[in-house]
Amino acid sequence: MILHKTVLLQEALHYLDVRSNEHYIDATLGGGGHTESILDRNGPNGKVIAFDLDEDTIIRTQERLKRFGDRLAIIHDNFRHIAAASDYDLRISGILYDLGLSTDLIKSSGRGFSFLRDEPLDMRFSIEQRQTAAHIVNTLSEQKLADLIYRFGEERYSRRIARAIVAQRRKQKFSTTAELVSIIERSVPPPYRRGRIHCATRTFQALRVAVNDELGALEKSLSDAAGLLKAGGTLVVISFHSLEDRIVKLFFRVLKQQGSAEILTKKPVIAQEDEVSLNPNARSAKLRAIKILTL
Repeated sequence: MILHKTVLLQEALHYLDVRSNEHYIDATLGGGGHTESILDRNGPNGKVIAFDLDEDTIIRTQERLKRFGDRLAIIHDNFRHIAAASDYDLRISGILYDLGLSTDLIKSSGRGFSFLRDEPLDMRFSIEQRQTAAHIVNTLSEQKLADLIYRFGEERYSRRIARAIVAQRRKQKFSTTAELVSIIERSVPPPYRRGRIHCATRTFQALRVAVNDELGALEKSLSDAAGLLKAGGTLVVISFHSLEDRIVKLFFRVLKQQGSAEILTKKPVIAQEDEVSLNPNARSAKLRAIKILTL
């Protein structure tokens, strides 16, 4: 599970090429680390339009960044609807996605994003969403549950885990993260249980991705984002697992083949060792960037 801090900050700013009085979109506001750095550089009149689904996160970050006044506009919505930024009628010079899970959600939401905390098995980015992780583990067939855990979590023991979940829910429905972690730990081989990555990591990732339709949202958002950028504008994406990175890589490749973009990162940019030593989770981060050539 990615306990997220601002990563690849200088690299993101480099590829965004932040300039005075130009306008940017931060598709993933979170704690506002990237947003703050952009606003520090695009003054005195440049704006940032930022998206976030979690109301509590927005309140905290808005308060922290209140010194920027109306130069920061926050849209309470999923970046799936990034096209809403067009309502501001601004020429956008750069768009940034940081797809790591916000620390605010993990520590403060109480919605079960981390297997290290015993919380309700929820995992919704917004309480306005209907489907929860508990609903998935308590209702999906064993086959569908195994397929979901394998597809979205790339979990090699997905069938064992699904089988154990279904057997347990016949006795008692799942309602907390601790209950789910316990079953996962009992269903996988002992060496896997003691591995470098916690044995529940991939299952929790799979459930979170499914609950929030993260991959579908990313695909739609990227398509709309490219159309928001002015010629010469840049699109920068920081991903943290291979499913996201694959979507970004293929999308960028299509734009290049169409002649509408230039890929700025031949290989994904990764964190340097000094950053990793301070924030081990940065090791998973991959940054890709493109420049839009035509409108």
